[in-house]
Amino acid sequence: MSDPLPGVVARPPTRDLWLMTVGVVAISTSAPLIAATAAPALAIAFWRNAFAVLAIGPVVALRRRHELTGLSRRERRLSAVAGGLLALHFATWVPSVTMTTVASSTALVAVQPVWAALIARARGQHIPSRAWLGMALAFSGVLVITGVDVTLSTEAFVGDLLALVGGFFAAAYVSVGAEVRRSVSTTTYTAVAYGVCAVLLLLTCVVAGQPLGGYSSQTWVQLLALTAGAQLLGHSIFNAILRTTSPTVLSLAILFEMPGAAVIAALWLGQLPPAGVLPAAALLLAGVAVVVRSQGPDAPPAAPAE
Repeated sequence: MSDPLPGVVARPPTRDLWLMTVGVVAISTSAPLIAATAAPALAIAFWRNAFAVLAIGPVVALRRRHELTGLSRRERRLSAVAGGLLALHFATWVPSVTMTTVASSTALVAVQPVWAALIARARGQHIPSRAWLGMALAFSGVLVITGVDVTLSTEAFVGDLLALVGGFFAAAYVSVGAEVRRSVSTTTYTAVAYGVCAVLLLLTCVVAGQPLGGYSSQTWVQLLALTAGAQLLGHSIFNAILRTTSPTVLSLAILFEMPGAAVIAALWLGQLPPAGVLPAAALLLAGVAVVVRSQGPDAPPAAPAE
């Protein structure tokens, strides 16, 4: 099912609504888990991707081996580029969660559709006037959030900037991945992209001297939960419902990750964002929603912050 016109949001099937709810809850656990995990940020990013590769690798080897070995040079190159962009996303966004609040980090990385629209414009595509209005609203929210956080600490402000950069790399990752997925299955593409991402993050951890082991059993459980929840369950659900629900609806649903993560962080970690952050985040998400709804029906969906 796709939108009959740009900006028209058709009601998805009831089954998809329930699945989207589960998927949003799954991805909403990501930022609070990262904030609670006693491991270096880059190591967290590496292990969740490494575990994901271990989980989907056997599936690709048994069921998609011919597709994997039959990838064209262009498909391999684009999949590798996507993996590099995903590594940059994780290398910026995961540290941001440990530097600023969960609410600020997930709100700021959610501007991904705005970055995607700007990338499309840079490639010569037309951007509707309503999308520019949405961008103005979103960046107004960005300015307020960063303004609030800069009064708290330099670290929180840097965390905000990292979240914004992480959103850009997520948009670039989705844009490149959309090209690959025209001819390659999601499972095969994901295995290659996650594999490249994991290798690059591993090298980064080694160079940066970040320990990859010696953690408590609780930390390993949290790392596994990060992979199983957001990266595998959340993505699997969203990829499945794309067959019957429009990318516009899915992108709008993913925006609920921010309030979901903020509620979990408040209840579990006792992390309450500054008073000015929540209304600013609402303004930001409203602007992003306008941008999403102004896009055409064939626009790829936003990716969860993870």
